[in-house]
Amino acid sequence: MSDIFQYRLRVYYQDTDAGGIVYHANYLNFAERGRTEALREMGIPHAEMVTRYGIMFVVRQVKIDYQRPARIDDELRVETRVVGLGGASATLRQEIWRDNDSLVVLHVGLACARFADGKAARMPQAWQARLGLALGQE
Repeated sequence: MSDIFQYRLRVYYQDTDAGGIVYHANYLNFAERGRTEALREMGIPHAEMVTRYGIMFVVRQVKIDYQRPARIDDELRVETRVVGLGGASATLRQEIWRDNDSLVVLHVGLACARFADGKAARMPQAWQARLGLALGQE
C-alpha cells in the first residue's frame, strides 16, 4: 500500500464562478499544490530538482473525474499517492475531498525532463528510491 500525502486548502472567491462553485480548471491548481507538497514531503522539492539535477517533472497526462462540486469557503483536502513508477516517469492518483465526500479524482502522469531543453531524462536514483518508498516498494 502506498503512502498518502495530504494538503489542506480553503476555497476562495477567486476560485469560483459567479454561482460560488469552484471553476472546473481550478481543481488542476489544487492538485498541483497537493503534488508539490507531496513531493516536498518525499524529499523531492522543486528547487532541488532544477538546481541540483537540472531536471524537473512535467505533467504528461491528466484524467479527471468530477464527482461533486466544491463551493466558496469549503475546506478541502488533496490526497496524493504514488501508484506507478518508471525509469523517467511516475503516476499519481490524487483525490480532492470535502470532509468525507470525494469531489474529484485525478490520475496524473509525470515525466522527467531536462530544464534546459525540455527533453526527456532519466530520473535520479535518489528520486526513484523516494518515490519507490512512497509506492510501497522496499
